[in-house]
Amino acid sequence: MPRTLFFLAALASLAVSGAVSAQTASLREAYQPYFLIGAAVNTGNYADENSEDARLIKTHFKVLTPENILKWEALQPHPGQFEFRAADRLVAFAGQNQSHVVGHTLVWHGQTPPWVFAGENGEPPDRDLLLARMRDHINTVLGRYQGRVLGWDVVNEALNEDGTLRDTPWRRAIGDDYIEKAFEYARAADPAAELYYNDYRLEAPAKRAGAVSLVKRLQAAGLRIDAVGIQGHVGLTQPSIAEQEDAIRDFHRLGVRVMITEMDVDVLPGTKGWGDADIRRREAADPAFNPYAQGLPAPMQDALAARYADFFRMYLRNHDKITRVTFWGLNDGDSWLNGFPIPGRTNHPLLFDRQNRAKPAFQAVLDAAQTRDRSDP
Repeated sequence: MPRTLFFLAALASLAVSGAVSAQTASLREAYQPYFLIGAAVNTGNYADENSEDARLIKTHFKVLTPENILKWEALQPHPGQFEFRAADRLVAFAGQNQSHVVGHTLVWHGQTPPWVFAGENGEPPDRDLLLARMRDHINTVLGRYQGRVLGWDVVNEALNEDGTLRDTPWRRAIGDDYIEKAFEYARAADPAAELYYNDYRLEAPAKRAGAVSLVKRLQAAGLRIDAVGIQGHVGLTQPSIAEQEDAIRDFHRLGVRVMITEMDVDVLPGTKGWGDADIRRREAADPAFNPYAQGLPAPMQDALAARYADFFRMYLRNHDKITRVTFWGLNDGDSWLNGFPIPGRTNHPLLFDRQNRAKPAFQAVLDAAQTRDRSDP
């Protein structure tokens, strides 16, 4: 049984007794009976183990996802030249603080250096060459971290909005089965690691249907997929709680667990399309789209807290289906949403502000677990 699923099964056998003390104020402890709580981190967050960032990580987050340092361009920027120092440091930091690491990500069309998709004489690589590069990269990376990384986003963002496969360089050179090959190689490289498919906007019916078909295809090929990652980049009004809950239940019916892998709540106006996390997306700047540069006013803090509370009450209802919830960033200053899809804005999408102070949203998430503890013995 994969490590997280064994951990959750053991926790499920314990009776939940009493509320977590408000003085403790630890998300990882409050949610321990239900699912793991994680955060995406960058190297600056834990470079100094005595920093406020590091203290926040140790107190609240059981699972750490590196934003960038396990992506291909960071690990193997040139053929055969691997750069493991930053990733080694994260794995060591997590181990010292009784936390897990999730590997993000092995096969993706983004943040992959051009040489990977280059063949001879400027032509695209053929199937055999690109499969060999994929296999060698996966074998080297998973071989190095075998037993020290909980699970891997094996394939990331392979679907179009209509649920069809993206026409990525992986697909063009290898064919539709590049996804199966990635899962096959990853399972062989570390049989004990959990393997995931990760994508955004899986709440949308068409894209969700495509992901359901993808999971079924992997299962029909005899390949094990342990969980689907719903990224969870949401806004203040979209998607509805019901849409995300339907997605969680649809994937769980396939026999896989579900993770919320990149959660944040965009509080800024003006962008087109909730949850569209395509890194190529850019929109024009407009002062009207950056109204909270001096801070988030109290009514908006309350709206953010209410939105988080609604999601986490739903996650708790479905805790038997969910492995973990990971916030995409440690604090508001770290959030990618300050530069996406409009550069230079000041966003406030997370539980901690730019000074690492807990926002009302933090208390709302903590209260959701404490309330459930009191009501569900």
